[in-house]
Amino acid sequence: MANTDTAQDAAALRAAIVRKLTYDMGKSRSGARDRDWFLATALAVRDRVIDRWLEATRAAYAHGEKQVYYLSLEFLVGRLLRDNVSNLGLVETLREALAPLGVDFDAVRQAEPDAALGNGGLGRLAACFMESLASLAIPAFGYGIRYEHGLFRQILREGWQHEYPEDWLQFGNPWEFARPEISHDIGFGGSVEAVRVSEDEMRHVWHPGETVQAVAYDTPVVGWRGEHVNTLRLWSARALDPLKLEAFNFGDHVGALADRMRQEAISKVLYPSDESPAGQELRLRQEYFFTSAALQDLVRRHLRVYGDLRSLPDKVAIQLNDTHPAIAVAELMRICVDLHAIPWDEAWAITRGSISYTNHTLLPEALESWAVPLMERLLPRHMQIIYLINAHHLDSVRAAHAGDVRLLSSVSLIEEGHGRRVRMGHLAFVGSHKVNGVSALHSDLLKRTVFRDFHAITPDRITNKTNGITFRRWLQQSNPGLTGLLVEAVGPAVLNDAARLEGLIPLADDAGFRDRFAAVKRANKEAMAALIRQQLDLRVDPAAMFDVQIKRIHEYKRQLLNILETVALYDAIRSQPHLDWAPRVKIFAGKAAASYHRAKLIIKLAHDVARVVNGDPTVRDRLKVAFLPNYNVSLAEMIVPAADLSEQISTAGMEASGTGNMKLGLNGALTIGTLDGANVEMLEHVGADNIFIFGLTTEEVEARRHDGSHGAAAVQASPRLGEVLEAVESGVFSPDDAGRYREMMASIRGHDYFMVGADFDSYFEAQRRADARWQDSGAWWRSAVLNTARMGWFSSDRTIAEYASEIWDVPIKR
Repeated sequence: MANTDTAQDAAALRAAIVRKLTYDMGKSRSGARDRDWFLATALAVRDRVIDRWLEATRAAYAHGEKQVYYLSLEFLVGRLLRDNVSNLGLVETLREALAPLGVDFDAVRQAEPDAALGNGGLGRLAACFMESLASLAIPAFGYGIRYEHGLFRQILREGWQHEYPEDWLQFGNPWEFARPEISHDIGFGGSVEAVRVSEDEMRHVWHPGETVQAVAYDTPVVGWRGEHVNTLRLWSARALDPLKLEAFNFGDHVGALADRMRQEAISKVLYPSDESPAGQELRLRQEYFFTSAALQDLVRRHLRVYGDLRSLPDKVAIQLNDTHPAIAVAELMRICVDLHAIPWDEAWAITRGSISYTNHTLLPEALESWAVPLMERLLPRHMQIIYLINAHHLDSVRAAHAGDVRLLSSVSLIEEGHGRRVRMGHLAFVGSHKVNGVSALHSDLLKRTVFRDFHAITPDRITNKTNGITFRRWLQQSNPGLTGLLVEAVGPAVLNDAARLEGLIPLADDAGFRDRFAAVKRANKEAMAALIRQQLDLRVDPAAMFDVQIKRIHEYKRQLLNILETVALYDAIRSQPHLDWAPRVKIFAGKAAASYHRAKLIIKLAHDVARVVNGDPTVRDRLKVAFLPNYNVSLAEMIVPAADLSEQISTAGMEASGTGNMKLGLNGALTIGTLDGANVEMLEHVGADNIFIFGLTTEEVEARRHDGSHGAAAVQASPRLGEVLEAVESGVFSPDDAGRYREMMASIRGHDYFMVGADFDSYFEAQRRADARWQDSGAWWRSAVLNTARMGWFSSDRTIAEYASEIWDVPIKR
């Protein structure tokens, strides 16, 4: 009966796809290409979501449910066809629907472009959280920007990164619904007028100098089994006056469009370079643009249903994903005080009761601050409100800690040092009822470092919510071979409950199961080897250890440490070819920020080392190096299931959490890493025997940094490191420019802020421990099985459940 039902459903879906192709797209079956079939298929699948989506939205208001509003500058959702089809339980039905049309499902899904709406972990976390919110049936909206080009497309020429616009919207986005009827005016600049409304009361009226329209585009977010659907609402910038007709008629055809281009630049590109004052202003405009649109939108919806803003904290939970939307504190106060005449103290209670803030970094450059003159020019009313928030805040601190001038300076929202700046992290902290870090170590460091003084005066404010990943995307969809093995081993309930993975633990000692586990990995590695051959014209052996570091290129993530160890390994293999070296393929992928010149130089070094190593016949197949271009979600979905060793080697105390570590561990990769971020909790869960920990601790890093000679001392103590640095800085890997890496190597001999030299020997030794484990096949695959078995706790469903009960106060229905 089930087969008959599936056949009937497949026939109905096939007919719907053909109708979409014919009548929505005006294409014939004979002339349709993969992209056309993708669009038609997506539209047909979307139709099956709409009724559930509308019902979920209606029910939330009908039942007076509290709703979560997740504000994030990034939502790195990736391709959505397989995600939606899988969550709807339609994968096999869709394959059966397409087959008689001569259309391959895998070719169709690969025709979908990656939505270029994020950069890395923060944006991917937001996407995982949105999926988990829907899967747990928590009513929620995600709010962000609909970037026309998003993050750049990375092209590598002779090892140098070049940035080009990502054209993911070139052929339209079949998942989204344009909502031109939902728009909000976003003001910038202008002046603030004080209007006396009574003998005792003044009202402030902001008269913006320019106004940009935020227009909504909605994408349904389908939860597991399709039982609940939430909304991702992204805002596109539109000029109110698209064309200065008088200027156009006078022949200034370009100038007539200049204001439109400047205003609509807000939603063109994610993270425009902030090296120039204009770039800094555009970033601030982006952040205020989407935050104001989100708050205006949720307030409009709340007032339509409940009629009074005073109930906002009871019905609304606003989560700020990092400091990018921190201006929400001042904007919600402006809405309450200026637009709805709510007294200041009541407005402050509403604001703090509604908002909570997730901190994602301890890096000073990522804890945003804005120059006061820029804020006063661009957001004059908000600057007034921030000054008043700060005055009330400092009054309360002064009353409790009289005479402590240092404390007042530390917790002030305004930094008075080298040019007055607004500290956005401080603003978000003061304006939130809860502040959370994203791993146990990170949350502890928040209390001891950047928010130490805030924690002293408000010890109940900071809490921890360790990040998680959605297993639907990073196991069931990315690794169907392993998923099938897991279902067979511990039962289909594992698809609904990640904790059921623990049922694998006894099977780690079953040689037959380990062999089947290894066979799944081998198939994934063969597919990865084919991709490397296709993209890089490089042959790699699937039998070798695939050693993977895939993440944003940054000095603290220490791709440089990995590259230098690669050079040391290369030298060791050449010097001692008679030893039984474990064969390795070093796989790198990641983008460097457009203005981050050192990170770009690290990419170039990786390519220079790869050129030498891959071209040297003496190392044979015992070492290969591959740097894959244009890292995105789809590429990660290929690499993660194929990885054997997961590189999580950031300088201790600098990675807030990491989520790549969880994805790779879930898919059976062993981690080599520092005691940083969520690696600490992974160590606790998988056990010290199944992870390779090395390097300085957070406390040891801090102590070393106070010793200005530690870089030179580390090099002097390590002849191996000294030889590697000498080879790189003398031009062995860059004969066309012998001095290319001289300054970068000198920084390791100097202050070495990121402890590359200090951790080098420990890292090299940990890699040799990984070699030894790899050569003991039974031991390696036992550890691999245990990594998968013990990763259930790192589900984003668990993380969201903790947010729901401990921060948002919303019930979980599933």
